[in-house]
Amino acid sequence: MSLSSALSEPTLPLAQYRVTLRALERICLPDYSGSAWRGVLGHALKRLACVTKQKNCADCLLYRGCVYSYLFETPPPLNSEKMRNYVAAPHPYLLVPNETKEIQVNEAYCLELTLFGHGNRHLAYLIQTLKMAGERGIGRNNGRFQLCSVEQRVAADEHQCIYTEGQALQPLPLFCAPLPKPPERVTVRLHTPLRLRSEGKNIRPERFEFGHFFSSLLRRLSLLSYFHSDEPLETDFVRLNALAQSVRLLAPELRWQEWRRYSNRQRCFIPMGGIVGSFELHSSELALLWPYLWLGQKTHTGKGSSMGLGRYSLSL
Repeated sequence: MSLSSALSEPTLPLAQYRVTLRALERICLPDYSGSAWRGVLGHALKRLACVTKQKNCADCLLYRGCVYSYLFETPPPLNSEKMRNYVAAPHPYLLVPNETKEIQVNEAYCLELTLFGHGNRHLAYLIQTLKMAGERGIGRNNGRFQLCSVEQRVAADEHQCIYTEGQALQPLPLFCAPLPKPPERVTVRLHTPLRLRSEGKNIRPERFEFGHFFSSLLRRLSLLSYFHSDEPLETDFVRLNALAQSVRLLAPELRWQEWRRYSNRQRCFIPMGGIVGSFELHSSELALLWPYLWLGQKTHTGKGSSMGLGRYSLSL
């Protein structure tokens, strides 16, 4: 059997939303502010959804049926065939904040939110959570903000409004952009730090290979589809990874971007640096890897993906 006949095109139902906020006070955001947005959303959703008020979610009777634990703790189901020994599965959301660091009073700010599969059932919770988070504020000065509207992507460059204050939420069917034909050559641009590990160590630019990148991406796509959709990804993982290991990087322009985030739970700064830059791919086998690379632009890859790290784009 040929490799192409053993593969199935990856499918992952998802929806991309653009949330427009308005600053009620000056807001000062850190670099890669996805961590800050995840923090305020998580705290607000726990206040909204938690009915037992237990300190440790894992000890709660509602742990596997609570919207907060599903979105922000994401425990694998008890009967799961994957990640049985792991505390958490990949989260069903992804945040892509605007890169603006300072938002002035009355200035608009856009936050991109992607929900994967069953995560879309909880869109209303997240909208209400953003409203609550705005009352407490975000950033170094806890600047308050107001939610103005939510739009849903309906085409590559087109959004449709599905919610404004005082109106009913009207989400649209999940949109899957058509897969373009695979190019002979493509440039991969890493926009936010890509954090990959091998043998317990961070992979730095001098050790980085395409096989590292693709293996991480394939694993993420597989787990997202397994835990958050009704159609788990079934493909020849071993042969795909072997193929990716044979693909060489061309014209790599990569560097290590230091970054750290503050963890309120651990009360310390956590290193979150990773690889940024670009590289090119040109391979006769690229067509077989192309569907995964294309879809991965919407899922990101590597550690910290849900807060916006590991974001990349493809230039044809």
